[in-house]
Amino acid sequence: MTALELGRPPRRTNVLRNTIIVILVAAIIAGGYFLVPKFEWHKPQVKITPDTDTIGLAPIEIEINETGTGLKSVAVTLSAAGSERSLFTEEYDPPVMQTKVTIVSSKLAGIKEGPAVFRVTARDRSLWSFFRGNESVIQKNVTIDITPPALELIADDPYINFGGVGLVAYKTSSDAVTSGVKIGNYFFPGYKGQTKDPDTYISFFAHPYNVSEDEKAVLVATDKAGNSREVRLAYTLKDVKYKKSTIPVSDDFIQSKVAPLLSDVGARQGSPKDIFVKVNHGLRKENEDKIRMVGQKTASRMLWSGPFIQLSNSKVEANFADARTYIYRDEPIDTAYHLGFDLSVTKRYPVEAANSGVVSFVGDLGIYGNTVIIDHGLGLSTLYGHLSSIDVKEGEQIKQRQIIGKTGETGLAVGDHLHFATLLQGIPVLPKEWWDAKWIKDNIQPKLDSSTEASSEEEKPVRKATRKRRR
Repeated sequence: MTALELGRPPRRTNVLRNTIIVILVAAIIAGGYFLVPKFEWHKPQVKITPDTDTIGLAPIEIEINETGTGLKSVAVTLSAAGSERSLFTEEYDPPVMQTKVTIVSSKLAGIKEGPAVFRVTARDRSLWSFFRGNESVIQKNVTIDITPPALELIADDPYINFGGVGLVAYKTSSDAVTSGVKIGNYFFPGYKGQTKDPDTYISFFAHPYNVSEDEKAVLVATDKAGNSREVRLAYTLKDVKYKKSTIPVSDDFIQSKVAPLLSDVGARQGSPKDIFVKVNHGLRKENEDKIRMVGQKTASRMLWSGPFIQLSNSKVEANFADARTYIYRDEPIDTAYHLGFDLSVTKRYPVEAANSGVVSFVGDLGIYGNTVIIDHGLGLSTLYGHLSSIDVKEGEQIKQRQIIGKTGETGLAVGDHLHFATLLQGIPVLPKEWWDAKWIKDNIQPKLDSSTEASSEEEKPVRKATRKRRR
């Protein structure tokens, strides 16, 4: 053995040492792979709805989302008058990544109104923070308020047309943040300062054509805490008879009028029946949603005066809320309501504004073609569709009888005519009421002239009946 061989370590020892090192490194990597995620440091995300500093009878929705190891526990407490009450507590096993908690008014039973501290605590299963996990704490100084706002009905309508409009005058206390009339899924806000009494609100509301005859409107006022007070409106619904009709649909009509309304070329590749339904059902809904959005952006004062006018020399060809069934090759393929009047005179007849207001929409509106919408304030607007040309622009102030364009056959029109609609908060209502000077004089004007000190003889029995209903 040479001197060089004497100084070299045995080969077997090197192999063993390297093997141990590899095993240790692998163990460290594996441990890191499994343990590092358990030490994640992202706290649970907490969202409280409504995000308010006042708690009342309205439910409180708490949504908690976790992105790491999952939720371990959630606790909701309310501290008031030196004591703490648990509103909700839960341990999660197995862990969850998301949960929703609803705190209802019954949880507040026995708690007095006044200042309090509302606290939400959410903890996950992470080993971070010395194995205690990540904790999110949302703490808010709040005021407990469970007293609904006051609400006094001053004047209402004894009779309302099915699909038509009513008007109420009322007062509410200063803590109300919203007030108005609701019926079904619809809400019609009230507006202050429109009568001789500056503290009185008025609300134009509809009994829409698509709401059950048995359902009645309710006057409601809601405060910041979500507390609501309601007064049921008692009126007789006059049964306006709406027509039912069947309309034949041809292949030529679908190809020439219906298909071009689809902006997506791919959507035009289906069968004629599919194309018609996409327009009559899908595009119609998009258009109605747009109309409703435009109609809700309204001036908080009246921009109109006196009765509205019908297009001069025009003839009504189709009525409001006609229920239509479309027939293709002897088969019913779809239905729709006709939500306005079709008015015809001659081709490209000048279209007059029904009353004064401000132009709130100008442009192409799908099935309605070239369209103008005029805002008349307090939620009331009028729509003019199928125009061949438009002579006004958005934001322009309009006078009654001003020419805004000419009739045409754009959109889904068959023949040259004007589609005229009256809208309340973007919801179609019976147009002929607004053409009727007597209806406006009897149903609208007395409430606009009313005050708490004096009211017309016509209103007195209404208020008397209201007091009786409250008892």
